[in-house]
Amino acid sequence: MDRLTNTIRPYAWGSTTAIAGLLGVEPTGEPQAEMWMGAHPGAPSRTGRGPLNEVIDEDPRGELGPRAVDKFGPRLPFLLKILAAGAPLSVQVHPDLEQAREGYEDEEARGIPLDAPHRNYKDANHKPELICALTPFDGLCGFRPPAEAADLIEGLGVDSLKPYVDLLRAKPEDAALREVLTAVLTADREDMARAVTEAAAAAERLGGAYAPYADAARHFPGDPGVIAAMLLNHVRLNPGEALYLGAGVPHAYLDGMGVEIMANSDNVLRCGLTPKHVDVPELLRVVRFEASDPGVLRPEASADGEEVYDTPIDEFRLSRYVLPEGDARHDLTAETPQILLCVAGEVRAGDISLGPGRSVFVPAGEKTDVSGSGTLFRATVVA
Repeated sequence: MDRLTNTIRPYAWGSTTAIAGLLGVEPTGEPQAEMWMGAHPGAPSRTGRGPLNEVIDEDPRGELGPRAVDKFGPRLPFLLKILAAGAPLSVQVHPDLEQAREGYEDEEARGIPLDAPHRNYKDANHKPELICALTPFDGLCGFRPPAEAADLIEGLGVDSLKPYVDLLRAKPEDAALREVLTAVLTADREDMARAVTEAAAAAERLGGAYAPYADAARHFPGDPGVIAAMLLNHVRLNPGEALYLGAGVPHAYLDGMGVEIMANSDNVLRCGLTPKHVDVPELLRVVRFEASDPGVLRPEASADGEEVYDTPIDEFRLSRYVLPEGDARHDLTAETPQILLCVAGEVRAGDISLGPGRSVFVPAGEKTDVSGSGTLFRATVVA
């Protein structure tokens, strides 16, 4: 097994203290948004044998196992992260597999460079993801029922938003959500900026359920995403609780630190709270305009103490072990590749000692047991 050295991404929305606190090091003073663990070519973990993506490329079947390679190809199919939001992330949505392939092929055919700011599809893969809270964690996930969204927006008392309230109350669910999101994102920018400014002032004054939107407006003044965000369910996760985000579900993370796992893709379509490109027609093609319960996940414990977060896809499987002092060793040997991440205490994986924020890559089939006192996340695949 290989101890991993991982890259921390300094995105502007990152917390300046959370990841440093987890690692037990001094903050740099700069935002630290995500620590990546995996073989994504954008920031592969480093091992004693070289970058993890190169290690896997040299012997995919040996590192990943025949079952994973036969099902997913010769690449690690997931990316594991520590995510630490000190400010809201963009409201965004991810395509399903067919949409991703179509979009990628179209942009390739049109010769749009991969690093172009208006490029939507960086690869041909989908990006389902799961976020598990390590601290109290605020987010937005899925559309509210239109009547609830109407009540929330109407409560601001902003006259220019009344047409949206009327649409939400008059139309069937799909049409109501589609027409209002389209109207918000295509409105005259100056008119919308004024409406958002009024809405932000009202949200600041009202507090309570409006507090997340007042905070979003402080970070993104005049951004239509502030109104778009009010169409979505607000969710607060307690540590250990999780959200699964499938294709077409609009979402945003607002504040907190968590363990995130996703299919190995970088395809994101944004609809607000961002200075980046917003492709409204493509966004509307991908979004699923249906109200949904956010579906907070709690882990299901097995007999050996493994707590599994159940999701409907196979590219990743996330579980955790909460190991008490003096607990017996747990055999984690598997025919699939694994990344083991300690987030609390001190855990031994084989001969390697892991403190908070430290991780290892375990090749398929390698004998692996864990012991110690702490909390360990296990990332692998279903193959």
